[in-house]
Amino acid sequence: MTEPGTAPGRPGGRSMPAPGGRFLPATHGSLARGASAPRPGTLFALALTGGMTLGPGEGREVLFGRNRPEVHVCLGEDDPRLSRHQGTLTHRDGRWWVSNAGRLPIRCAGARLLFRGEEPLPLDTGYTPLFVGGSGGREHLLEVFVTGPEDELPVPRHGDVTRPPRVWVLTEQEKLALVVLGRRYLLHEPRPQPLTWRQTAAELAGSQPYAGWTDKRVEHLVNGVRTRLSRDGVPWLTREELGEPLGNALNDNLIRALLASTTLVPTDLALIDAA
Repeated sequence: MTEPGTAPGRPGGRSMPAPGGRFLPATHGSLARGASAPRPGTLFALALTGGMTLGPGEGREVLFGRNRPEVHVCLGEDDPRLSRHQGTLTHRDGRWWVSNAGRLPIRCAGARLLFRGEEPLPLDTGYTPLFVGGSGGREHLLEVFVTGPEDELPVPRHGDVTRPPRVWVLTEQEKLALVVLGRRYLLHEPRPQPLTWRQTAAELAGSQPYAGWTDKRVEHLVNGVRTRLSRDGVPWLTREELGEPLGNALNDNLIRALLASTTLVPTDLALIDAA
């Protein structure tokens, strides 16, 4: 199953060939830059040690995992935390799907974790990075690209004006309250959580003792911002979307949305000192 003169499972050895597929060398450029094939729906899968491309066809499969001789794409061959067969890319019902056969979850688009035994997830046309966590905090990346019709190929727009992100307008009091509420995020602390209403009000009262900061006032200001963003289409900011129990989920999602839009940025921490 490997090339003549190469040892199975060693660097330089080849993975198992997929019927009808073509190997991609380790020197192949990142699939994030795109890929093309004469046939729409062609799959490209690439890891650090190389990969595979395979046209569409009902039931066709690309296996990936640690055991190079038994998979089509070798992923994390020197990391025993990855499963020998970590997952499978399967063509079914006119599209490609990813399923997990390993012990560790596969992190898909939108931070969705796919576990062994769960229903496969469909892959969209274009680029999809898949991650599997390994030993010592390592992250193993499997790049996947599914080609679309020729007219769907991305067009270079080198000279176009950069589109700025959607930045929401906040009052001075709203912004100050949110900076304190989300201070841990702006400080890049690991696994940050929002401060409580009481903690936020206490910090604000300490810097502005005569401004009338209370738990209820902070809650009112923050909930007002959250309602505005939800009405503008930002998801996961309401109880109905998340369900119970909520915990800190509403404020966590709000702060992350404000950071992603650059409505809040780390330099805003200076507002606390200036208050």
